[in-house]
Amino acid sequence: MALTLAEAAKLSNDIVLQGVIETIVLDSPILQALPFIEITGNGLTYNRENTNPAATFFNVGDTWTEATPTFSQITATLSIVGGDADIDNFLLTTRSNVQDLQAAIIRLKAKAVQQKFEDTFVNGDTAIDAKSFDGIDKLTTGGQIATMGANGATMTLAKLDEVIDLVKGGPPAMLLMSKRSRRTLNNLARTTGSFLQTDRNEFGQMVQFYDGVPIGVSDYISDTKTVGTSTDCSTVYAMQMGEGAFAGLTAPGGLQVETIGSLETKDATRTRVKWYVSTALFNTIKVAKLIGVRP
Repeated sequence: MALTLAEAAKLSNDIVLQGVIETIVLDSPILQALPFIEITGNGLTYNRENTNPAATFFNVGDTWTEATPTFSQITATLSIVGGDADIDNFLLTTRSNVQDLQAAIIRLKAKAVQQKFEDTFVNGDTAIDAKSFDGIDKLTTGGQIATMGANGATMTLAKLDEVIDLVKGGPPAMLLMSKRSRRTLNNLARTTGSFLQTDRNEFGQMVQFYDGVPIGVSDYISDTKTVGTSTDCSTVYAMQMGEGAFAGLTAPGGLQVETIGSLETKDATRTRVKWYVSTALFNTIKVAKLIGVRP
């Protein structure tokens, strides 16, 4: 069963881990919504659906024709992301509240892990960094790409509707865009005499919706991509999430906080934050992107 990171944290008895997960989830719309499938082993081999089978009408006595879907066999390998947080033993001894100091150091390291994951979720490319995993930008290809034109253009609501419609089998679970693109969308909504819907999510945060689809904002979506002669372009992503669509993969236990202990080479205590993680796109029609979005 696929669970979001926040849901998985509720099943853990580790108070430190629960706090770490709460910290990183609050700042990431991706981690708030993306469900993770727990797998045993270092990877998952699955069949990615490329095309659906065809069906037709027949008369009595007609010869029936066979049509089957096409698949690509994909292997998603778990990547290791994390880092060590060293806390000076002098500070541990002299500070009046050791718990607060440790929590602050671990929280900062967990934030770094979250930021690295989110960057890779968007821009990951194993051809550039073989230790990482492929992100949504690389995984979205072919007919799932809408464009603002040969040299890009300012976003329109019609083009945003187009990229939403490219996602088949139901509406997207999220529209993911840069802060600049969200400003453009807000301006478009005001110009047309309407406003984006807003509501609170389960974390108490205000979330905007376009046509019922939640809007997520990521600092790792570039506003300086090149499309044709323009070098100030951004991308908007639409995606369904979950098993059979776009999901995260994680080793048993998910994100882990591990106490390494005292170090030999310096007077410090080390804590390691690590995550064996990847993503899996089970069906190519579950994601789409709009490229060439200019200011």
